[in-house]
Amino acid sequence: MQAAVDTRNRQISQRKILVNELCHREKLGSKQPIREITSIENNESDPKLTSEVESTSAFRCDSAMTRESSDHDDSNSDFILSRENPPENSPFSIVRASVSAIDDTSLSVNTPRMWCLSLIFAILGSSANLLFSLRYPSVYVTPVIALLLAHPVGLLWDTILKYRDDPHEEFKNGAKVYGEVNEIGWRRFRLWLGQGRWNEKEHSCVYISSNVSFGFAFATDVIVEQTKFYNQEAGIIYQLLLTLSSQILGYAFAGMTRRFLVRPARMIWPATLMSVAMFSSMHKNENKTANGWKITKLRFFIMVWACSFAFYFLPGLLFPALSYFNIITWIWPKSVIVANLFGVVSGLGLFPVTFDWAQIAYIGSPLLTPFWAAMNVVSGLVIVMWIIAPIAYYKNIFNSSYMPILSSSVFDNTGHIYNVSKILTPNFTFDRMAYEKYSRVYLPITYVLSYGVQFAALASLLTHTISWHGRDIWRQLTRSLSEINGYDRNLYQPLRNTENLPRPEVTGEMGSNMQSSVFDEDIHYRLMRRYKDAPMSWYLLVLISMTCVGVFVCEYYPVYLPWYGLILALGICGILFVPIGIVMAITNQQPSIYLICQLICGSLFPGRPVANMIFVTYGYISSAQGLKFCADLKLGHYMKVPPRTLFNVQMVATIVSSITQIFVLNWVFANVPKICTPDAPNGFTCPIAKVHFNGSILWGVVGPMEFFGPDATYRALIWCFPIGAIAPVILWLYARNRKASIVRKINLPILLGSLSWIPPATGLNFSVWALVCYLFNSLIKRRANKWWAKYTMTLSAALDSGLAFGIVTVFFGFVLPGFVENWSWWGTEVFKKGCDWAACSYRTVPPREHFDSYLKT
Repeated sequence: MQAAVDTRNRQISQRKILVNELCHREKLGSKQPIREITSIENNESDPKLTSEVESTSAFRCDSAMTRESSDHDDSNSDFILSRENPPENSPFSIVRASVSAIDDTSLSVNTPRMWCLSLIFAILGSSANLLFSLRYPSVYVTPVIALLLAHPVGLLWDTILKYRDDPHEEFKNGAKVYGEVNEIGWRRFRLWLGQGRWNEKEHSCVYISSNVSFGFAFATDVIVEQTKFYNQEAGIIYQLLLTLSSQILGYAFAGMTRRFLVRPARMIWPATLMSVAMFSSMHKNENKTANGWKITKLRFFIMVWACSFAFYFLPGLLFPALSYFNIITWIWPKSVIVANLFGVVSGLGLFPVTFDWAQIAYIGSPLLTPFWAAMNVVSGLVIVMWIIAPIAYYKNIFNSSYMPILSSSVFDNTGHIYNVSKILTPNFTFDRMAYEKYSRVYLPITYVLSYGVQFAALASLLTHTISWHGRDIWRQLTRSLSEINGYDRNLYQPLRNTENLPRPEVTGEMGSNMQSSVFDEDIHYRLMRRYKDAPMSWYLLVLISMTCVGVFVCEYYPVYLPWYGLILALGICGILFVPIGIVMAITNQQPSIYLICQLICGSLFPGRPVANMIFVTYGYISSAQGLKFCADLKLGHYMKVPPRTLFNVQMVATIVSSITQIFVLNWVFANVPKICTPDAPNGFTCPIAKVHFNGSILWGVVGPMEFFGPDATYRALIWCFPIGAIAPVILWLYARNRKASIVRKINLPILLGSLSWIPPATGLNFSVWALVCYLFNSLIKRRANKWWAKYTMTLSAALDSGLAFGIVTVFFGFVLPGFVENWSWWGTEVFKKGCDWAACSYRTVPPREHFDSYLKT
């Protein structure tokens, strides 16, 4: 007890010192409030950020002293410490606009209500998406739907189970500390079920459990390919071990990199802010006038959501031409050049107009992406896809003029889609003689360039991260040793005075290239110190145990991937995890290692398509899952969810959803006749599995050497690796001492890596996305900053969730029952009548001839 009093007195003394420092600074004429001193100093070279912080300063000495005198009440000291008025806040306006800097530790979190709703949505969502992934046309049930549905269910739960005469309850740090139940029977059970009140922390846990479980496991796709295409036996134990280990391994990488990717202030993870804005709209009633707008965020959300939901019926059902709104190709439908340049299906999309939010947000919500990052993305699009691609195409480089300028398919030497079955034996092995008799594999020019920029982006990712962030990563790595040794960080700590520390280097708010300030703490990190952290040993145990399971799968079952192949896959994931995470956390764009995993495995283990799939599962999926876990850890960080509760929520939801998907998959196998064939009923043709199967044939059977070897058609693309590795170093050497240079805004991993969306994305998806980003995150943000701060994240959430509900409604209400099979008019057909939809090529091959020199006529 005495120790607690001493601790409290020390905290009060620290606050008095801070207040006195504030008063002293104000007497000297300083305009910087004490709570912002370190934030401004850590970002001094960012004039925009500094001005934003100063404009929000309203802290005065007298009010601080008044609060200090009232803080001696220890009845709720933890809550008082976090309710500074106004509180310390994030140095970034995009975070301040959505995330509260106040933590109410009295809210319930670890309750039966939260666990019941989390498990229900995890089971329903994972099973539904697994089922839909096996049929065409398909639909994806997004976690946003769970976020919206959970709120009325949680309120209904309280309405049914909470009575006025229920005993008083108290919660601290999410757990119940007061409220003993002496009742028996139903009343006791009801009080146990109804613990606490439905709140934003429970809501965020339910959403996080949905977020980690709704996506169908990639391992289930591997199982489908093994059993239905390669005719391999896959027992239930093998299925469970493969799925669980590949889904959970990513969590180990996420947990072990928290110091780099979750706790730092600059690791913003913009996509999570949409969810935070939704929680704020649903659970809080605060309302401040913003540039004359008085409507509450909740009412604004409901109105935009309703409009987004209703409007989708036009481009998604009644008038699809609004989605592919390209009047230039409608005017000249037979012109190949017009289709190549302005087409939105198989063209470069030089006419950036669409009325479908699904097209605009295809590569992610533009409202959540920093404007400087969007400029990097669109710069890559213009240089690579709008300048280089058409020049190379019309000059017939790589024989590309005989194929569509943009397509997701691969082609043979007659310009037709490649028939993979012609180069396989009945046992699905590579038939070299049949391959030489048939044709090499050819790629459309945009596909070739997409591979090239992905090679360069992966190489630049490492050198860019080392150049700009290497010193900080090393410093944080050494500090993490104290965490492994059990360093206690439970208590809230004010910002330390860093007045005499070296000035960091920053370029703009959320700037691309920063030094020294990348991993600075902020108010949210300090507020989380009051909670017991999930120890590093938990994540190490997950890594070791799941790696052992993976080794067992590789060695015991006929997947033809040796154990050291698995270790290599995890090594690739581990090396690139932090660089990819930094890019994604800052820019909301995710570089992918899918291609590099396919290439490495295809080169080291040629002729093993199943091994290629397993390698990708443990390499790429561990990375993708880990980044998803990181984003959810940051969401929990923003919502102040106790880390140990969050660990349990994520782990349990992942395990439950994985097991659910395996049993649903086997039920479908047993009850759907001729599944994964053209004769399967109700469209259960396994379209996604077929795409991955073709990829495993190309990279696992044919092999990368046929594409990039010494005599291969695309051998020149190998030079993209050294070019990509050297370019960031050159930019860094030029810009490191030029703090005002625009070169510091250039982020090559983003500029190049974002183009991996093409194909299937087109220039339309990028250009309209960038225009919307400019409108909100540059124009409106500068001219109506208060409106932007209040409504932008809510607007993004409403548009995305309204679209998600619209897609599901249209699919189940109209497409699946077959109500629109005969629906046809000008608005449903005009965009299909022409070369854009037909994917015409600039040149054609005469009958019985071919365009390469591989065959001798």
